[in-house]
Amino acid sequence: MILIQGNEAVAQGALAAGVRFFGGYPITPSTEIAESMAKLLPKYGGTFIQMEDEIASMGVILGASLAGKKVLTASSGPGISLKQELIGYAAAAEIPCVIVNVQRVGPSTGQPTAPSQGDVMQARWGTHGDHSIIALSPWSVREAFELTVKAVNCAERFRTPVILLMDEIVGHLRENVNLPTENEIEIYPRRKPKKTRAEGYQPYAPDEDLVPNIANFGEGYHIHVTGLIHDETGFPVGSPKVTADSIRRMHEKISKDIIEVQTEFIDDAEFAVLAYGGTARTAYQAVLDARAKGVKVGFIRLVTVWPFADEFLFDISKKLKSIIVTELNYGQIVGEVQRAVKGNCEVKLCAKYDMTIFEPEEIEEKIFAETK
Repeated sequence: MILIQGNEAVAQGALAAGVRFFGGYPITPSTEIAESMAKLLPKYGGTFIQMEDEIASMGVILGASLAGKKVLTASSGPGISLKQELIGYAAAAEIPCVIVNVQRVGPSTGQPTAPSQGDVMQARWGTHGDHSIIALSPWSVREAFELTVKAVNCAERFRTPVILLMDEIVGHLRENVNLPTENEIEIYPRRKPKKTRAEGYQPYAPDEDLVPNIANFGEGYHIHVTGLIHDETGFPVGSPKVTADSIRRMHEKISKDIIEVQTEFIDDAEFAVLAYGGTARTAYQAVLDARAKGVKVGFIRLVTVWPFADEFLFDISKKLKSIIVTELNYGQIVGEVQRAVKGNCEVKLCAKYDMTIFEPEEIEEKIFAETK
């Protein structure tokens, strides 16, 4: 058992998942991830590089990924904003990469040292156009490790950018944890071509799971990489059919089997509190306190924020009178919950955005208001 910070656990998880290249730029409250990677990567034969800015940090990890490395970068709100163009490029060119966002209060410079969950919609729609994305949100130090491993695996499995949607609460939290051993960790390897050039290899020809097996640079294959819509050769094509097929495949290749939701006390629940990330810790305590006073309230935690758990929420909402969505922002996921339940139950918002975290009593008060 070790005492470790959430940000440090992210670095440990990345190394355990096989990340061997980090490109980044210091920014509060994510800097400990870069510091840890700078210290540890050389011991694993990896490379750490501090770039001149956030845009270059994103660009350098994409180059390293195309050359065959598992890659990571980390930042916070303003830096993630600067990375958006190249996140879109990674989605279009199908370049595996993991971007950690340790969220803070915004917009703009905001409150750099204060916790927030205001980048949830940015994670989904920050870069322009129709694109797929995966975003995972840990609520503990151990889960910061575990979801970093999952983020790397998803990036490699689906050849897509994956966002680890941390928040300052979890990033700077210290807990005594037992981290998984090497034998307990499942690692998804870099996909490899199934044909040679002589056999007609095309870099963007999708496999049965709709994901292409693109060769790494320097392995003897001719590869063209572009952010333009392209066909299976990788070269741009101005075709409506190719465009529609490409955008559809980018979405459909993300399997729903990666969606994780944690529930507690749902069997007898009339109401439920939904939360994610660091806020879920307080929400869980509020649910425990309310149940101790006789309220039949359940707990729902989104582990996978994107893709959204539409089917799960639709099904569970049939048995509930209302769902209280607790968010450390002005209200972002609440709209997605309302859309997903399709009127089966009421959806209420419990929001906070004053740079302080929730107290259990604040959420409990909202729970009791629903029972009256």
